[in-house]
Amino acid sequence: MKYIFITGGNLSALGKGITSATIGSLLKARDWDVSVVKVDPYLNVDAGTMSPYQHGEVYVTKDGAETDLDLGHYERFLDINLEQKNNITAGRVYKRVLEKERRGEYLGATVQVIPHVINEIKSLIKEAGDGHEVLLVELGGTVGDIESSAFLEAIRQFKKDEGSENVAYIHLSYLPYVETAGEIKTKLTQQTVRELRGAGIQPDVIIARTTKPINDSVREKIALFCDVSKNAVIQGIDTDSIYRIPLLFEGEGLPQILENRLGLEARTPNLEKWANYVETVVAAEKEIEIGIVGKYVTLEDAYKSVYQALVHSAASEKHRVKIRWINSSSIKNQKDAGVKLDGLDGVIVPGGFDSRGIEGKIQTAQWCREKKVPYLGLCLGLQVMVIEFARNVCNLKDANSTEADLKTPFPVIDLLEEQEMIRYKGGTMRLGDYPACIKDKTLARSLYKEETINERHRHRWEVNNDWKGQMEDEGMIFSGLSPDGFLVEIAELKDHPFMIASQFHPEFTSRPLRPNPLFKGLCKASIKNKSKIKKSN
Repeated sequence: MKYIFITGGNLSALGKGITSATIGSLLKARDWDVSVVKVDPYLNVDAGTMSPYQHGEVYVTKDGAETDLDLGHYERFLDINLEQKNNITAGRVYKRVLEKERRGEYLGATVQVIPHVINEIKSLIKEAGDGHEVLLVELGGTVGDIESSAFLEAIRQFKKDEGSENVAYIHLSYLPYVETAGEIKTKLTQQTVRELRGAGIQPDVIIARTTKPINDSVREKIALFCDVSKNAVIQGIDTDSIYRIPLLFEGEGLPQILENRLGLEARTPNLEKWANYVETVVAAEKEIEIGIVGKYVTLEDAYKSVYQALVHSAASEKHRVKIRWINSSSIKNQKDAGVKLDGLDGVIVPGGFDSRGIEGKIQTAQWCREKKVPYLGLCLGLQVMVIEFARNVCNLKDANSTEADLKTPFPVIDLLEEQEMIRYKGGTMRLGDYPACIKDKTLARSLYKEETINERHRHRWEVNNDWKGQMEDEGMIFSGLSPDGFLVEIAELKDHPFMIASQFHPEFTSRPLRPNPLFKGLCKASIKNKSKIKKSN
């Protein structure tokens, strides 16, 4: 097993997740069996109970783990499915240690950070790497954070435990460009590397995050003061698409450096399809504008996978996508909806929880239904589509979800039966992959082209079967159901160009070279709608 550890310094949001995903994709392109782990030093057991404003979206894996959004980058770049074991948190580490202590597994010893916590971290990392040839480990936060100290010690010990030839360290650092001086400054990088070395870790590669190209003199200075070879100073420059980064790092010779450092056989990469995809994304001249109506739109990372799924699908139609971010709380009525949504080629209402902003999402669904604008609802986006239809088509006034209104006379959306006795919030939703059976001669079947699909879920509320028949009589089609026919998975409207919604989250299974069918369908319908708008004008 070969281990590659990725750390960051100076500041957060340097792009360690994209870097880890990029390195993984380059090694996979050389036919190495690669997996990736995100290590988060916070005390939450997982990301499930955290606000998206804290760390962006909660990414759900196939096995139902609620994880950091970086796992989405890993899955998209490497086209793999990860699991709960691929996101290690301090909370998960300490939980395991305390459970072992309660079971008496430490034989009466005083349980301490060293060795017990450190050993547990190492054990969890090794478990994640079992069966693979190369494991990339991204350490969240920045070097110097108090929370990271135990994890830094753990990854330091890997070099001794596994042998120097099996371990490589990569460090990301920001290189500021000082406008008044007209030059890039390296002191911050020198300082953060000094901090890293103080923890006992000497980086083998430094990736210099920068907005300006770095020249030989900058590389030489970093190499001299940080004790790395000049060719191991890799330029991580801002670019026009995150999907171009593997091609840039390939050009910098990063894979060859890692091959030499780890004694890996030199192999020729297969990057042709990836390069073609990047050029399609960048070169697309035609554009569609999609509105995302949500409650967390001030932080775009809250909908990271939704946005990327749109990028994938638009590129497959040789278009680029422009997003109009719309706060659902700003839509109080149909007049507001008309102002906020006018001119859009398509609309997405993504997932979410509680009652804040839900009425704005209901107004959005009504506007899209009446104006025949392409609409894709995700999780809560399905529920508001059902609520709106119940209120305005079925005449069930004040229909609602019991999540938003426990006293609604028409609870068309209600709590899942198995959720009624649950009191703990963490990890207790309907999570992960579940199958859905798609009815023949429906929009959903035409998109998926399969009778049975598997998609990822994250929800507690569902369509109430007591009202299904009435809604079906009025033109709503429940085109996807659980295998037992009890749970609604997909709903759509007949006599509408494209109005469809899923209880699951299709954004989590979209890949650059394999867009999710629902997003691809939305993009096609939006292109058609854009053409219609042009003609009418």
